[in-house]
Amino acid sequence: MSVRTVLFIGLAVVALVLVGALAVDISRRLRACARPHGSPVAATIAIAIGFVTNFFDTLGIGSFATTTSLFKFLRFVPDERIPGTLNVGHALPTVVEAAIFIGIIAVEPRTLISLILAAVVGAWLGAGLVARLPRRYVQIGMGAALAAAGALFIMSNLRGSQFGLSGTALGLDGTRLAVGIAVSFCLGALMTIGIGLYAPCMIMVSLLGMDPKAAFPIMMASCAFLMPVASMRFIRYQAFSIRAALGLTLGGVPGVLIAAYIVKSLPLAEVRWLVVVVVLYAAFVMLRSAVRRAARPDSEERLVTAP
Repeated sequence: MSVRTVLFIGLAVVALVLVGALAVDISRRLRACARPHGSPVAATIAIAIGFVTNFFDTLGIGSFATTTSLFKFLRFVPDERIPGTLNVGHALPTVVEAAIFIGIIAVEPRTLISLILAAVVGAWLGAGLVARLPRRYVQIGMGAALAAAGALFIMSNLRGSQFGLSGTALGLDGTRLAVGIAVSFCLGALMTIGIGLYAPCMIMVSLLGMDPKAAFPIMMASCAFLMPVASMRFIRYQAFSIRAALGLTLGGVPGVLIAAYIVKSLPLAEVRWLVVVVVLYAAFVMLRSAVRRAARPDSEERLVTAP
């Protein structure tokens, strides 16, 4: 059995486990509340956000920073639930992305498996911590995460996807592999508070001398395995918005398929600079909310809610 086949089976397993966990959670919520709450408008907004962010995610923009920014601008999800909603809602679209890119680009098996496992372990440990943090600490963490994402986007825009390097390797060994494992572990943990893995992974892969295109199966497969794992802990602690997460999933899967098989590529330079502006502004708003948290009740922080 080839490594690709094992990965495809693994993706199917984690997807089914996540779907099962969501089904149990939805059933429990329905039993606890006889009358459904929320609005069709909120559901439509969530699906639209899922479609747009995962469409550009497939083309290499990333989805976490853009989704967080939209959630914050629309006051759509309580700040402390954004990390969990990102991981739960984007998990299944990312599984679809990973299946597509694992089939297209061949990365040396030991490197691919090692980096995936390191990211998954980091996500498991990180999710347990983030799911129990108070809102103010989540706001501070996500504000810092957005600022870091904005800096990474600027680096990518100014220096290009290869960061001045022209590596051709599709695998790592020795010290470079050890460094890649350590960095992947940290990136997996940071994913749980809202720092997307794509831009940092692209930087890591390029600096380690690999072909930048190798970043796509590495980062997408890592996310596809770590996000369902992290999601299980967010679901356990009820630290996410169920309607927003389902909207991201329902809109995200078709967005991935259209981007991968119909659009395939777009001139994204202008889009990346727009993302920088949006993300940095969202970072400012998130940090300002943390500063004002003590004086602002929760009821004043949301316009359109997605319970």
